[in-house]
Amino acid sequence: MLVLEGVSRRFGNNLAVNDINLQIAPGSFIGIIGRSGAGKSTLLRMINRLQEPSSGKILFNQRDITALTGSDLRAWRASCAMIFQQFNLVGRLDVLTNVLTGRMAHTSMARSLFKIWSQEDRAIAMSALDQFDIASLAAKRVEHLSGGQQQRVAICRALVQEPDIILADEPIASLDPRNTKIVMDALQRINKHFGISVICNLHSLDLARDYCDRLIGMADGRVVFDGVPAALTESVARELYGIEAGEVMDQAAVPASAAPQSAPVAA
Repeated sequence: MLVLEGVSRRFGNNLAVNDINLQIAPGSFIGIIGRSGAGKSTLLRMINRLQEPSSGKILFNQRDITALTGSDLRAWRASCAMIFQQFNLVGRLDVLTNVLTGRMAHTSMARSLFKIWSQEDRAIAMSALDQFDIASLAAKRVEHLSGGQQQRVAICRALVQEPDIILADEPIASLDPRNTKIVMDALQRINKHFGISVICNLHSLDLARDYCDRLIGMADGRVVFDGVPAALTESVARELYGIEAGEVMDQAAVPASAAPQSAPVAA
């Protein structure tokens, strides 16, 4: 169980994330929605401890993640894998080597530094690539891949970390519709097949409805919606997105009068 208790993050006078309280059960597929600047990315980065909370606690299975340092913090980051909008791959290296960097927490520092990977690590990496139909690209330099292929490589790198949670920060923002579906299908498969929790920042409500079990809507750093996709009404969408609501919500939106206001979902 991942628990956030009163988590906030301040940048100077700006409160980017404001008093977030959430419980996320194992095996969930969570969509975090809201306009740019709502605090979605900051929230994910705090869970991974790439950004430090200004106040509050983050707990995983009753362990205080916000108190971790050194090797314990590195182990947490390995078990809480990040997938970024801009892939964060090393373009001059081949696909297999990029994926193998996800095994660094499972090997010695010296072996990973000199890229001396065990046969087991290589087999795990190749298996991940094969599952997402890119094993044939193992020897190809990442900089020569399409955006969709690069994001699948990033997903494979996250998977070989053997994480408990995958945090995906706008993973399809720069992709075309075909590659968007490929990447979202890959995340869904990881969630359903391996039982790994996925917390995914998304801008599109259509995608959020199609793939996520639960939606958390953020506005001005606060949670203003927490519920199942079917409970997301047009009025809530307008609260989340303002004048952008029409661009992110299709015409099949649930009328405000036909659905109850959302209530937090029990984890």
